[in-house]
Amino acid sequence: MNIIILGASGSIGRQSLDVLKKHKDEFCLKGFSVGKRIRVIPQIIKNFPSIKHICVMDEKNMISLRKKYPSINFYYGDEGLINLIENSEAEMVVNALVGFVGLRPSIRSLELNKKLALANKESLVVGGEIINDLLDNGHGKLYPIDSEHSALLKCLTVDSSNVKKLILTASGGAFRKLTRDELKNVKAEDALKHPTWKMGAKITIDCATMVNKCFEIIEAHYLYHYGYNQIGVILHDESRVHSMVEYKDGTYRADISKPDMRNPIEYALFECNTPIKTYVTTDYHLFKNCHFHDFDIKRYPMVKYAKLVIEKKGTYGTVLNASNEVAVNAFLNDKISFLGIEKIIDRCMKEHVNIEHPTIDQIVEIDRKTRQKAADLIKKGGKTI
Repeated sequence: MNIIILGASGSIGRQSLDVLKKHKDEFCLKGFSVGKRIRVIPQIIKNFPSIKHICVMDEKNMISLRKKYPSINFYYGDEGLINLIENSEAEMVVNALVGFVGLRPSIRSLELNKKLALANKESLVVGGEIINDLLDNGHGKLYPIDSEHSALLKCLTVDSSNVKKLILTASGGAFRKLTRDELKNVKAEDALKHPTWKMGAKITIDCATMVNKCFEIIEAHYLYHYGYNQIGVILHDESRVHSMVEYKDGTYRADISKPDMRNPIEYALFECNTPIKTYVTTDYHLFKNCHFHDFDIKRYPMVKYAKLVIEKKGTYGTVLNASNEVAVNAFLNDKISFLGIEKIIDRCMKEHVNIEHPTIDQIVEIDRKTRQKAADLIKKGGKTI
C-alpha cells in the first residue's frame, strides 16, 4: 500500500516510520511532511528511497531542497500539505500533525476517498461533524491511532453488544500527585516530565491539564457514536490498560500492553487486520500490576467542556482547541501560569456565541478570532492570569 505521513518528524510520525521500516514488503512510503525540521529529511530519504513528495513549512527551505533533490517534488505551507495529499497517489494518509493545521488535510484525504490513519485529535474535536458526514456518505475510511481509541476499537470489534460505557484511561499527567493549590507555581519544565509516556511538548501539557482527555472524550463520541453520559474517564498510574469497555452484565473488556504507540499505529496501518488480544474481568482492579483511581472533575475541570462540545457541537470545539493552543504556547514560553491555561479557555468558551453546522470557512474564521481573543487576554493579563 502507498502511504504518506503528515508530521513525520514528530513523536507519532517517527514511530510510524519505525513501523513502516518493519513492514517494507507491505507498505511503500511515497511522501511526508516535516514542518521546519528539515534536518531529518536526508535520513528519511535514505531509509525510504521510494519517496517522491515532501512538504516543508517555509518557501525558502523548499527552494533550497528542490535544488538538492531534483528528483523529488517539494511543497510548502498549509497549501503544500494539500498538494502532497493530492499529488502523491497514496492510498493511505497518516495524519500525525499537531493542532488545527491537521483539519484540512483530514477532510481532503476523505474527500479523495483515501484511508485516513488519524492521530490528529483536533480534526475530530473541531471538525467531527464534517468528517462524519464524509464517512457516512462513503468518502474514505478512518482508522484511529490514539492508543485509547485504538483500544476501544479492539474491544468493540470483539464485542459491541450490550455496551454500558466506554472508559478512557488517563495517567493524570506530570502533576497528578499535586493539589490544585500546588499547581499555582509549577513551571513548564516540570509539566513536560510525563510519568509514563514520551511525547511532544504540546500534548504533554495537554495531559497535565487533562484537556487531552477532554479531546479524547469528544473523539470517542464521533468515532463510536456514544453520548457523553456513556463515555467515562478513570485514572490509571501505569498507562498499561489503554482503555476499557464496560458491559451491562458487569464485565469489563480491556486492551493491555506497555505504553508504546507502535502497536496502535500498526493496527491502524493494517486497517485493523492484525491479531488482537483483549482481557475480560468483573473487576479491573484485579488486573496485575495496575492501579486505578476515580476521576475528579474538580481536580481536572477542563474535562467539563467535553459535554458542551458533544451536546451543542457547532463551533464550540473550534473555540476549545484554539484557546488551548494559544494558552499552552504562552505557558511554554513563560507568559502565563499553568492555571492560566484554564482561565483563557474558560473565558473564550463562556463568551462564545455558537454557530450550528458551520462550514469549513466559518470554522477557520472562528479559529482566527479565538486565537486573537486569547492572545489579547494574555497580553493584557500576563503572569496575573
